[in-house]
Amino acid sequence: IEVDAVLPAIGLSTDLSFLDGITEDLKPKLSRWQTIEINPLTLATNVEGVFAGGDVVTGAATVIDAIATGKKVAVSIDRYLRGEDMAAGREALQPVAEPKVPRVQKAPRAKMPRLSPEERVKSFSEVQLGFSEEEAVKEAERCLNCGLCSECYQCVEVCKANAIDHNMREEILELNVGSILFSPGFETFDATLKAEYGYGRYDNVITSLEFERILSASGPTTGHVVRPGDHKEPKKIAWIQCVGSRDATLKREYCSAVCCMYATKQAITAKEHAPDIEATIFFIDVRAMGKGFERYYERAKDQRGVRYVRSLVSRVVEMPETKDLMVQYVDEEGQVKTEEFDMVILSVGLKPRKETEEYARRLGIEVDEYGFTRSKPFDIVSTSKDGVFACGVIQNPKDIPETVAQASAASAEAQRVIAEARGQLVRVLEKPPERPVTGETPRIGVFVCHCGINIAAVVDVEAVTEYAKTLPNVVFAEHLLFTCSTDATEHIKEVIKENKLNRVVVASCSLRTHEPLFQTCLEEAGLNKYLFEMANIRDQCSWVHSEDKDKATEKAKDLVRMAVARSVFLEPLYEFSFQVAQQALVIGGGVAGMTAALNLADQGFFTYLVEKESELGGQARKSIFFTPEGLDAQSYVNDIIDRVQNHEKIKVYTNAEVIDYSGHVGNFTSNVVVNGNKESIKYGVAIIATGAIEYQPTEYLYGENDRVVTQLQFHKALANGDESIKDLKDVVMIQCVGSRDKERPYCSRVCCTAAVVNSLKLKELNPDVNVTILYRDIRTFGTKELYYKKAREAGVRFIRYEPDQKPVVRSSGTGLEITVFDQSIKRNILLKADQLVLSAAIVPSPTTREIAQVFKLNEDADGFFMEAHVKLRPIDFANAGFFLCGLGHGPKFLDEAIAHAKGAASRAATLLSKKEMYVGGRVAVVDRKKCAVCCTCVRACPYGVPYIGPHGAAVIEPAICRGCGVCASECPGKAISLQHTTDVQVITKVEGLLEESLENILPSQASN
Repeated sequence: IEVDAVLPAIGLSTDLSFLDGITEDLKPKLSRWQTIEINPLTLATNVEGVFAGGDVVTGAATVIDAIATGKKVAVSIDRYLRGEDMAAGREALQPVAEPKVPRVQKAPRAKMPRLSPEERVKSFSEVQLGFSEEEAVKEAERCLNCGLCSECYQCVEVCKANAIDHNMREEILELNVGSILFSPGFETFDATLKAEYGYGRYDNVITSLEFERILSASGPTTGHVVRPGDHKEPKKIAWIQCVGSRDATLKREYCSAVCCMYATKQAITAKEHAPDIEATIFFIDVRAMGKGFERYYERAKDQRGVRYVRSLVSRVVEMPETKDLMVQYVDEEGQVKTEEFDMVILSVGLKPRKETEEYARRLGIEVDEYGFTRSKPFDIVSTSKDGVFACGVIQNPKDIPETVAQASAASAEAQRVIAEARGQLVRVLEKPPERPVTGETPRIGVFVCHCGINIAAVVDVEAVTEYAKTLPNVVFAEHLLFTCSTDATEHIKEVIKENKLNRVVVASCSLRTHEPLFQTCLEEAGLNKYLFEMANIRDQCSWVHSEDKDKATEKAKDLVRMAVARSVFLEPLYEFSFQVAQQALVIGGGVAGMTAALNLADQGFFTYLVEKESELGGQARKSIFFTPEGLDAQSYVNDIIDRVQNHEKIKVYTNAEVIDYSGHVGNFTSNVVVNGNKESIKYGVAIIATGAIEYQPTEYLYGENDRVVTQLQFHKALANGDESIKDLKDVVMIQCVGSRDKERPYCSRVCCTAAVVNSLKLKELNPDVNVTILYRDIRTFGTKELYYKKAREAGVRFIRYEPDQKPVVRSSGTGLEITVFDQSIKRNILLKADQLVLSAAIVPSPTTREIAQVFKLNEDADGFFMEAHVKLRPIDFANAGFFLCGLGHGPKFLDEAIAHAKGAASRAATLLSKKEMYVGGRVAVVDRKKCAVCCTCVRACPYGVPYIGPHGAAVIEPAICRGCGVCASECPGKAISLQHTTDVQVITKVEGLLEESLENILPSQASN
C-alpha cells in the first residue's frame, strides 16, 4: 500500500543496561521475561537492601501504577533502615476472583470485525464493521453474567444517552395498534455483480452513492472531488446508467426511476465543485419524467455542458500505469468506441432491503418477485393486509417528491382507520418559560454556517466569524458545519443559556425554509422567537458570486453587519389563539378531489366538495377506462362517486363555483355560487384539485384527417371494442406531441406507458396488426418497464426520432404516410398507417388560473399549481392552510393522483385536528392618532383586511393580516407599521450596509 507517512506503534522492553559491570552477587535475580523478581509484599529483591518497582518489574504499565509502587517501596525502605519488619501489617493484593456463574459457559471476548487495510483505501465503508445482532447479545451476556458488578452506578452517571438500566430484563412487548406503516427503505444494487465494470477491482470505479459522499462536505474528502485511488483531481468522469436496473440477466427488469436524475444532479454538482471537469453520462433513455425534471436535464445538457451518450457500456478496463479507465461502448453510428476517463461512476439501481421479505412475512403481507409490496387496486399505499400501509421504495422505486407525497397518503389511510381514537395519546410539548429581556443591553450571538461547501467553498467562513466578533453588542460568534443540524441547534441552545444571549443572528441560507427551525430553537432556550435574525449568505452571496471568493467574503461580512444592526432593535412579539373551524373545502370533483374529501370525511371532518360541472368524476369519468394493470377504471370511478354522494359528512355542490375568500388558516370564509344562488361557507383548510386536460394538437393533421386521433381517443375505442379496431393493419403512434418542446418544456409522464399499454391491448384484440411507436425516450419507469418489455416481445416496433427531425405526416389515397428519420440506421423511412395515434400532452385545466386568482395561489411556468417546496413539501401551497393534489399539480397516473389526494388530506388533517391555533406576531398595527382615514390601506391590501372602524381609524385584524406590509409601505401618514419589520429596523439594516462601522449608527447603550 502506498502511503505518505508511516506511524509505527512501538512496544516497550526492560532497560537492564545499568546492571552491566556489576558483580553477580550484587545483581538482582531476573525472571524469564527479563524483569526483576521481587517480594510482592515488600518489593525487596534477592539482594540485601535493594528494592525494585515500576516497569522494570511489571513491564509496561501506567503512570498511576508507577506512583503507587514508588509510595509502597518507600514504606519498605523506611522500615528497612529502621530495622523494622517490612511485612508487618501489610497484605498482598489478591488477584480478582473469577466467579463461577452457573449456566454460563466461559467464552473469550468477541473480536470486532474490521476491514482489511487493502479494502480501507478504496472503500467508503466503516473500518469497524460492527457486531451482528447475535454477536452483540452474546458478548453482552458474557460480560454482564460473568463480571462482578459492584452496583456503583457510575456507568449510569456517565452515559449521556441514558441507555443503561440495571433493572432491565428481556421482555416481549405486545402493542395494541389500529394501523401499521411499513416503510423499511431500500438498498442499492451490489455493483460487484456487474464484473465487466470492474467495481471492487479498480480503485477509481465507484458507485453513485459513494460519489454522493465525495460530493458531501461531511464526506471523506470534505466535498473535494478526487479519485479514491490516488486522490488526484479527475478531469473526465463517466456515469454509466442502469447498473442493476432494466437488466434481465440479473432478473431486475424494472427501472429504478431515480438514477437518470441523480446522475444529472451529480454531474452538475461536480462541475460546480470543479468547472473544468468533463462529465459524460452513458444512458439508454433519459427518464426525466418528474415535475421540473425535463428542464433540469435540458439545462444540464445545454448550459452546464454535461455530455449525454446514448449507449450501454460493454466494459471498463483499467490502465495499469495511470489507473485511468478505458470505457468501451457502441456509439449511435454503430461504431465500437473506446474512450479514456479518470473516474467511472456506476448509477446503481434500487431494490428492497434483504430483511424486507422477512418483515413482510411477519406482517402477513405479500410481495412481488422483486420484493416490492403488492397493493390493492387503485390504492398504491395499501398492502394485501387490511390496516397495514406501505410507502417509499418498498412500494416501487420512486423519487423524493413521490416518496414524501405517498408517505402522507399512507399516513392518511392510517389516520382514517384509527380516527375514533384521535387525541387519546397526545402529549403537550412543554417549552421553558420565556426569559424577559426588556431593558437589557443587547447581547448578540452570531452563528455562521458552512452549509457543507455550499457557502464555505466560496466564502471564507472563518474570516466572517472573526469579523462578527468585532461588531458592537456581539458577545459570541462561531462557525458551524451545518447550523440546521440537530447537534448544532442543541449547541446553539446551550450557548444562548451560557452566554445569556438576548439576540441571535444566523448567517446561512434562506428564511423561507429555516426561520421556523431557528425560532423553535430560541423558544426551547427560553427566548422569544422574534428575537432572531438571519443573514442569507448562501442564496444572496456564495451561489451568485462563486467566481469571486474575495468579494463574496466581503459581501458576507456586509450581510452579517446588516443583520447585527437590525437585531439590536428586534422586539419580543406575541401571538394569540383562536378556535379552528374544523371543516374542509375541496375544489374539484374529479377522482383526486373526491378521494381527498372522502378521506377527510372518514376521519370525521365535515367537508364541502365544489365541482364546476354538473357531474362528479372529472376527466377519469370521461377518458380513463382501464389502467396499465388492466383494472376497470370506470367501476372504480362510479363507486367513489356513490360513496361521496352518500357520505353524511360530505356536502357536494355541482354546477358551482367559489367566487371569493377571506380569513386566514384555520378560519376561512368563502361564497359559493350554485346554479346562480350564493351560499357562504366556513372552513379551516382548502384542498385544490382542479385537474388537467388533454392537449388538442394542431400538428400531424389532427382535426383534418379522421384517421388521426389522440391517445385518449384511441384508449376509449379500445375499451369499447370498436369494430374498426379489428380491421386495422398498420398503426403508428407519435410520442411527445405538445410535450418537451419550447412551448411546453416538460414531460407529461404518462404518455409512454399509455402508448405501450394501448399497443398491448390492440395486439390482444387484433394480433396481426403492425404497431410502430415513434419516440424520443421511452419513459416507462419503475415496474412499468415490464410493459415495455412485453410490447417488444409482442412485436411492437420502436423507432427513435430527434426533436429537430420530427416525423412528417401526409394523407394518401388509402391512408396516411409518415416519414421519419430512423436514428438507428441513419436514414429516412416511410411508414404507411390506417391509424395515427398522437400521445398528446397533459395541460393545466382552464380552471387552474381562475382558482389561482381567487385564492392568490402561485402557478409554475407551465401553468400548473406551484408547491411550497418541490421535494420536501410537494402537497402544500406556500399559502398557509391550502393544499394541492391531482393533475392540477402536474401530470400523474390515476393511482398516483389518488395517493396524492390522500396525502393532501393527511396534511389538511394536521390542521383540522387542532382545536385552536395561534396568529399574530408579524402583523400590521395602526396608530389611531396618526390615521387620517384616507382609505389607502383599504384599497392597497391584496387580502382585503383593513377596514374603517367605529372609532374613525383603520382597523387591521391580527388574525387575518398576512404580514405582507403593503399597507405599511403605502400609508402616506406613516400610521401603520409592520411588526418585526418596523421603520427603525429596516433603516438601521440599510445603514448597516452603507456604514462599515456600526458605532456611527447604533446608540452607545442600545436596549429594549
